[in-house]
Amino acid sequence: MSNRYFFTSESVGEGHTDKLCDQISDAVLDKVLSSDKDAQRSRVACETYVTMGLLIVGGEITTNAYIDIQKLAREVVKDIGYTHPKYGFDYNTCAIVNTINAQSPDIAQGVNTGGAGDQGIMFGYACNETKELMPLPITLAHRLVKRMADVRRANILKYLGPDCKSQVTVEYEDGEPKRVDSVVIACQHTDDILDASGKNITSKARSEMIKVIAGPVLKGFSDKKTKYFVNQTGKFVVGGPQSDTGMTGRKIVVDTYGGSIAHGGGAFSGKDPTKVDRSAAYMCRYIAKNIVAAGLADKFMVQLSYVIGYANPLSIFVDTYGTGKIPDVKLVKLIRQNFELTPKGIISSLRLLTPIYKKTACYGHFGRDGFRWEKTDKASALKMQAGRL
Repeated sequence: MSNRYFFTSESVGEGHTDKLCDQISDAVLDKVLSSDKDAQRSRVACETYVTMGLLIVGGEITTNAYIDIQKLAREVVKDIGYTHPKYGFDYNTCAIVNTINAQSPDIAQGVNTGGAGDQGIMFGYACNETKELMPLPITLAHRLVKRMADVRRANILKYLGPDCKSQVTVEYEDGEPKRVDSVVIACQHTDDILDASGKNITSKARSEMIKVIAGPVLKGFSDKKTKYFVNQTGKFVVGGPQSDTGMTGRKIVVDTYGGSIAHGGGAFSGKDPTKVDRSAAYMCRYIAKNIVAAGLADKFMVQLSYVIGYANPLSIFVDTYGTGKIPDVKLVKLIRQNFELTPKGIISSLRLLTPIYKKTACYGHFGRDGFRWEKTDKASALKMQAGRL
């Protein structure tokens, strides 16, 4: 008898308030890295908070560069699409407060010598459900919100606003994805598409969103039984900071694997790579993706743990979910032999002092081209070495 189950993941778009904050925090980090000639000694822990009409940028930053926080934040808000009062938030008129301080010297004395910037546990994962070696539900959820942004920016659906969310439920059979069972699409919009009651979008607009947004993304995955939930309260005119507050680091499951595995709890955005919450999580993904690409497991999870001021990981744990081709102890040995696991080693091997971070802040940190941790350049060596163990 087959084992059938359903698994759901969600994503949020670039105009979602939490993602707006992530992008500002990472834009600050990028600016520090690109402006400071001694970027390896720069330290950034930047947090952003947004509410109706107000942005607060705070945290701890140590750098030789001058960063115009006000200008930078407004540029990010403008690029996202909050360019008119009709969206409830406007880059021109929002107030911005800067409350940034320097990094604590107690932390610096441990980090500047090569130790980890904090304690913590980090997870990485890969599986063969998609060509990106990512779980299918989160992959489709990201594609949906990216499609919403593309459609809005191209004026294909002129009534769309910047704020949006998605959710995808996939039906599995014996561990393999078979079909998309349900889709949630939440798109901010102007009042142009409301029906006579003023409480609901028109059936025409609903059909347009399904056809134009979901259609291209779900081709080959959806069927006649797939259920669609579009702006399920009836309308979504009031969105963005006018509707919800936002903060950096509140979408950690969206940023990673959509709930498919455990999460260490540490957020990514606004943190320079001495913070292992971020850099070690990237290394974990790099490890996991190469293990799966090497054919050593169909699904693979790795956990690393660190303590502040100490360079080497305290532990390495792996799980192949019964799909491993060699024993776990040999996989751990391969990891130690092939991957740099100290903060300095991670930063160097993944080239994490380059200003790449704003690009990571939306549509997931994993499963996307253009990042060093997504390469499978160690897969061949891992496969060869595994045959000798």
